[in-house]
Amino acid sequence: MLTYASASKAEVYHYQDYRNNEIDAVVEMPDGEWGAFEIKLGANQIDNAASNLLKISRKFREGGSIAPKVLCVICGMSIAAYQRPDGVYVIPLTALKD
Repeated sequence: MLTYASASKAEVYHYQDYRNNEIDAVVEMPDGEWGAFEIKLGANQIDNAASNLLKISRKFREGGSIAPKVLCVICGMSIAAYQRPDGVYVIPLTALKD
């Protein structure tokens, strides 16, 4: 994640708040736009990860903060990249290798 982000002069962070909401990787672009990424091993974890991302994004919007531009689950055991009906992207880990 850091390698891809640095190619775009972006920064990578982890997010956790006092209510124990967390995002595995936050990629912030130089212009302040950012994306939220959950990293999971199995496809059976995609739904929970997407739900978490949507909940946190809603929290930012409702709080008047800048919401993430993209929500994405990177999954080790997924075979296809796609966008879910709720707008969350799912990307197989193997798609990041080249």
